[in-house]
Amino acid sequence: MIKLPRIETERLILDVPDRDGYLLLRDLHADPEVHRYLGPPADDPTTDMFSRALHGAGSWLLYGYGMFMVWEKDSGAFVGQVGVFHTMRGFGKGMDDVPEAGWIVARQYWGRGYAFEAMRAALEWFEQSAGPQRITCMIEQGNDASFALAKRLGFVRYGEHVVEDDIILDLLERRVRP
Repeated sequence: MIKLPRIETERLILDVPDRDGYLLLRDLHADPEVHRYLGPPADDPTTDMFSRALHGAGSWLLYGYGMFMVWEKDSGAFVGQVGVFHTMRGFGKGMDDVPEAGWIVARQYWGRGYAFEAMRAALEWFEQSAGPQRITCMIEQGNDASFALAKRLGFVRYGEHVVEDDIILDLLERRVRP
């Protein structure tokens, strides 16, 4: 059995999702501004988030890393989800069978630096536990806040992918540091 991590930063706690975490994620994604750059909403958000939670649990079980639920230390409030998970996007371009970073933060916590604080901690933990390696992420063009965060975390653009409705995703990578 793998030992699941718990990370504490100055203001946040990052913890592995529990069995009912998908309900918090469903509610997080229900905010149209939070979901704006995450593709079309699911027909059945509860079932969709349950499936994603199982996918996330598989990343933890099979690869030893995955997404964290983020909690505000002082209030105990749910802030969002961040981390590095193992992915198979299916469109190639360096996005298949690789570690991929992702972050989603509730709107009331935007602009407080929580996403950076949590992702920096998650990336440091990932590199210590899985070893330094290339990590990808993808951000829909127009999502300037996420692109700025990715750049601050050391990600650089290496390509793009066009999805339905002519939505363009910037493909980014964070290379192993010498």
